[in-house]
Amino acid sequence: MKLQRSTLALLATAGTLALLSPATQAQTLSYPATRTVEQVDTYHGTRVPDPYRWLEDDNSADTKAWVQAQNAVTEKFFAGVPQRLPTRQLYTTLFNYERYGVPFEEGGRYFWTRNDGLQQQAVLYTATALNAKPTVALDPNTLSKDGTVALTGVVPSRDGKLLAYGVAKAGSDWQTWRVRDLATGQDLPDLIDWVKFSSATWTPDGKGFFYGRYEAPKPGEALSGVNLFQKLYYHRLGTPQSADVLVIDNPREGKWGFGASVSDDGRMLMITVSNGTGRRNGLMFLPLKDGAYVGGTPQPLTLAFDAQYVPLHLNGERLVLRSDRGAPNGALLSVQLPAPGAEPVWQTLVPEARDALVGASAVGGRYILRYLRDASTLVRLHRPDGSVDRELPLPGVGTAGGFGGRWDDSETFFSYTSLVTPADVMRLDMKSGQTSVFQRPKTAFDPEQYETRRAFVTSKDGTKFPIFIGHRKGLKLDGSNPTLLYGYGGFNVPTTPGYNVTAAAWMQMGGVYVTAAIRGGGEYGRAWHEAGTKLKKQNVFDDFIAAGEWLVAQKITTPAKLAINGGSNGGLLVGAVLNQRPELFGAAVPAVGVMDMLRFHKFTIGWAWISDYGSSDDAEQFKALLAYSPLHNIQAGKKYPPVLVLTADHDDRVVPAHSFKYAAALQAANTGPAPKLIRIETNAGHGAGKPTSKIIEERADMLAFLAHTFGMKVAPSAP
Repeated sequence: MKLQRSTLALLATAGTLALLSPATQAQTLSYPATRTVEQVDTYHGTRVPDPYRWLEDDNSADTKAWVQAQNAVTEKFFAGVPQRLPTRQLYTTLFNYERYGVPFEEGGRYFWTRNDGLQQQAVLYTATALNAKPTVALDPNTLSKDGTVALTGVVPSRDGKLLAYGVAKAGSDWQTWRVRDLATGQDLPDLIDWVKFSSATWTPDGKGFFYGRYEAPKPGEALSGVNLFQKLYYHRLGTPQSADVLVIDNPREGKWGFGASVSDDGRMLMITVSNGTGRRNGLMFLPLKDGAYVGGTPQPLTLAFDAQYVPLHLNGERLVLRSDRGAPNGALLSVQLPAPGAEPVWQTLVPEARDALVGASAVGGRYILRYLRDASTLVRLHRPDGSVDRELPLPGVGTAGGFGGRWDDSETFFSYTSLVTPADVMRLDMKSGQTSVFQRPKTAFDPEQYETRRAFVTSKDGTKFPIFIGHRKGLKLDGSNPTLLYGYGGFNVPTTPGYNVTAAAWMQMGGVYVTAAIRGGGEYGRAWHEAGTKLKKQNVFDDFIAAGEWLVAQKITTPAKLAINGGSNGGLLVGAVLNQRPELFGAAVPAVGVMDMLRFHKFTIGWAWISDYGSSDDAEQFKALLAYSPLHNIQAGKKYPPVLVLTADHDDRVVPAHSFKYAAALQAANTGPAPKLIRIETNAGHGAGKPTSKIIEERADMLAFLAHTFGMKVAPSAP
């Protein structure tokens, strides 16, 4: 199966900066005066002040004025950073290379994305053969002048004639879907609004598609209102959205969400049912008639929410799926679709391995299984009976992804990348087993000058985990190396080695780049993930701290030259460990982080994270959350290193109020003279769909901030 007090008073305090050393400059910083309010909440008998609650109102003039004033201070700071211009030039040079997406085929057409290097958004191309001259199917750069309209999904109809595509504006999670006639290049009248966390799934007859949506938000709540009661609809081409047919919803359970896929033979609609962002989901099915949707009530296969169930292939009435039911590391199961009211009987097709199964597809008469072995990809192909066919050779320690297609396809495509090599796009011939290069990027970064290695760190409780280290060849282990440590540690998301321009630029600037595969992620299966959730979340922070201590003990760096960075859940990670061990780090850059652990579930999709974090509504979980919440544990009187908080005004995933309140509290606390700045991107969101120019400016500013803090010289580079 294929599968976002007054203006004058704030602006008057922007302050001045002298073009001096970082320490001297920090002492001259004057932050905007952030007013406080008398707001105290009581949780299970504990009173917790929230003096910056007013910053949660993203529509208020006061909040907008605060954003403007904070950006003015931050911009003035960067005006005095001599590394800013050369770092931006270097980042632009390294970012300027051809990047291809993994191709896929539908209806005799191939589709792939390509960015020529500095285009704001990647362009979707199509061709009738891999060696034929491609044509532009859709260029999102024509949809806005500033590049802030991005593609969120592209789904061709099975005959390859029509293209359903979603777009989002300014980084928001809200999507609008349209349909394009690929022969004429013109859009049909169909228009679908208020789609979020959903793609489109065509019926095989090409007359319509399934999609998930929410009710339109109330005025002023589009970027902060809670998202509940998603519904799955069917849209028939040529009809208004108001006429779309409701396929399934749950008016009694607002946290249910729905995803759809259609079996390769076109006979069955499979509906995955989520209940938050945890690993466990339900699964339902609904027969189609001659590839058409004719209504009916979906039948549950399982709604126990006891495991993960990902449908792969329907063989007659027997469904093959990836699951961790009875197999914490993941396995392939098969099940006969039961009659109404009957209990499913599960059978193991490919048993659990010692490595974590993180992806699977059914292509070319084989099951392609992607495992992680110590956070590096391992790929095995299995025959229809589950027996091993072969292992796919990969170049080394790195990350492979893709492998899409249908059961009767003769080929599939995948990408492979390592910490120092950009993603090669490869073709796999399913009959011969041979791989060939579809596209190999050429960049200004020379991987031959750098080396990478995997090492293992022991955490506070004895748990070992891998880290990946990249730097110039011949690095001296004398403790003098500026080092950037990245982590995430949550939501079953694995941190694996892969090329990114931030790492490449940092290494070219002379730094050491390190990623840590800590608990909470998906590197070692369900147990690894759950060991970093809810009441065990401190394990994640202990792991990251242990990685920092290891880098110092190995004389790769010193605390004064050790920077930490992470985004979203990784922003929470950075904020938490900075509070717990401020003396261990020389700089910190938390990006779009979840910083208020007591109120995260009150905005947009935040309630779905309770599966990982727990909730302040629960007395025991409240104590754990309060103990590490970045906003609530800033240690006034302790010396903190320089901090640069990154967020965006249209982030409706982790609303910017998290970063606003955290930055205000950090600036107000007595944590030493080092800069405590916040950089707030405008017309941008959580990260997805961000235009190239904004990516370069933000990431280069982060590296310039670190280079300035560590006294690094950045060689000029031709733009």
